[in-house]
Amino acid sequence: MTTVDSSTSGIGLLRHLPTDSWMSQLPEALWDVPLYNLAIPGTHNSITYCLDKNNRSPVDHTQPDMLKKLDKIMKPLIRPFVYKWAITQESSVKEQLDGGVRYCDLRIAHRPNDSSLDLYFYHGVYTTVTVEAVLKEIREWLDSHPREVIILSFSHFLGLTQELHAHLVNTIQSIFVAKLCPKTENVTLRNLWHLGYQVIVSYDHHIMNTTDELWPHITYWWANKCKAETLIEEFERKKQHGRPGGFFVAGINLTEDLKYICSHPTESLKDMVMSTYPVLLQWVESQAPGPQGNCINIIAGDFATEGQLVPAVIALNESLLSGAS
Repeated sequence: MTTVDSSTSGIGLLRHLPTDSWMSQLPEALWDVPLYNLAIPGTHNSITYCLDKNNRSPVDHTQPDMLKKLDKIMKPLIRPFVYKWAITQESSVKEQLDGGVRYCDLRIAHRPNDSSLDLYFYHGVYTTVTVEAVLKEIREWLDSHPREVIILSFSHFLGLTQELHAHLVNTIQSIFVAKLCPKTENVTLRNLWHLGYQVIVSYDHHIMNTTDELWPHITYWWANKCKAETLIEEFERKKQHGRPGGFFVAGINLTEDLKYICSHPTESLKDMVMSTYPVLLQWVESQAPGPQGNCINIIAGDFATEGQLVPAVIALNESLLSGAS
């Protein structure tokens, strides 16, 4: 296990930090840098490793009407395609955190015709695992990693009433309790460690105004492209206008369209993503964190723990060490 001392000797070594505890291993020169000026690895659509493959599960309501109709009459043919293009992460949330991920993109749904308060994640279809179960798993991981900080972004709510939003907020508060960082707090590692805060919750709904424990929506750059080169061109255009203030995400997740799926009938989203990662990683490695207009913060991707994305993002913080030396 690589350990970095508290000076600037981390230059050249950050890529090799133990991924399950990389924040706690950062050199002291980075402890007073706000988290929104650090490079942080994340996952897009983080909880899709447990999508419900039971054919009785409906496709989610955001899917095109044609797909929903075809799913009803040709389910054995349609469902394999849905799964192939809906799964964005094969690693569990614990495996993602162990792998260095510190930002999770959580998309929340209430299943139709469900009289309970149970909430699930969704992408194409719903998950088998509830939101509460995943949050408890995250809490257990945090208890064993007391100097790691994670950012949970709740968004894309589907089928949630005001009552269900209130229930979800109560669940978040009851699970994380004193680990929740208020949006008024100074989010440097040194300060968060001192106060015992480990969770920053972004909540993309007006209910977040009712408590200091919920942060506002985090800007997510999404290019809506199926080619790495065009995604990079879009992000470079965005960078010319300056980075958003506070936390923001550059989502290097590609988006397949019907034309791409039809022309690649034997492939899956994973095939598409992994084939383009060399180009995307080259772009990632050329980035730098910090407050300047052309800097990045969180970089999120699909199948993020299965390649070199996480260590590449962590290593970007070496540029901040250079400036501190």
